[in-house]
Amino acid sequence: MTAQPTGRPITGGLHAVAEGPEAAPAVVLAGSLGSTLEMWDPQVEALTSAGLRVVRFDHRGHGRSPVPDGPASIADLGADVLGLLDRLGLDRVGFTGLSLGGMVGMWLAAAAPERIDRLALMCTAAWLGPPENWTDRAATVRAHGAGAVAEAVVGRWFTPGYAAAHPGEVARMRETVASTPAEGYAACCEAIAAMDLRSDLGRITAPTLVVAGAHDPSTPPEHAERIARAVPGARRHVLDGGAHLANRECADEVNRLLVAHFA
Repeated sequence: MTAQPTGRPITGGLHAVAEGPEAAPAVVLAGSLGSTLEMWDPQVEALTSAGLRVVRFDHRGHGRSPVPDGPASIADLGADVLGLLDRLGLDRVGFTGLSLGGMVGMWLAAAAPERIDRLALMCTAAWLGPPENWTDRAATVRAHGAGAVAEAVVGRWFTPGYAAAHPGEVARMRETVASTPAEGYAACCEAIAAMDLRSDLGRITAPTLVVAGAHDPSTPPEHAERIARAVPGARRHVLDGGAHLANRECADEVNRLLVAHFA
């Protein structure tokens, strides 16, 4: 059964930015743990040029969104998004989520199918154990701040060749992770630790695209294969050159895939 929110809403709602024609079909972009909505910069022009309204947001406790009071679940993060859609007057949207954002997308598509028109899941997993990996990381961040894990985290986001060729981008991403409020980062770690969406995948009815990076050490392609097998009618695509933040490293190919899926 799809997990339900715990009743811990955030005060004031998520910080979000909307771009593109106001009357156009909307696509919501949800990012990874430790990121902000700027991670989707390479996608905005391609999607708005295709006639789509692009809505990007910061997860709770990330960027300019409120920091949570206490633990959170994937269902809570999904409820945050439903609150954002209500606030923006969006009844039904396309949804693209990468990593943590993809986990939220799977919950939304299973728990609120009337709100999700089409779904794209990138570099993500329906279950990502063992839970201790995430609870230990949460404890480290609470004790020492997100800067204690920033280098290791961003080291998994890009292939070594891309990182060497784009040191400025890597440095900015490392600073983004390091500046994430400790409680926001830790609460989302705990949400991943407790997450198991595998039994929900068969209830997803939105046309679904599942994308993996061939060199992603965080969510290797076998996770995408499991999701695509379980979601009725899902299509799977593996990016030959990408690691975890494949939307940036393989931006042109990802943009083509997303435009074809949503436009």
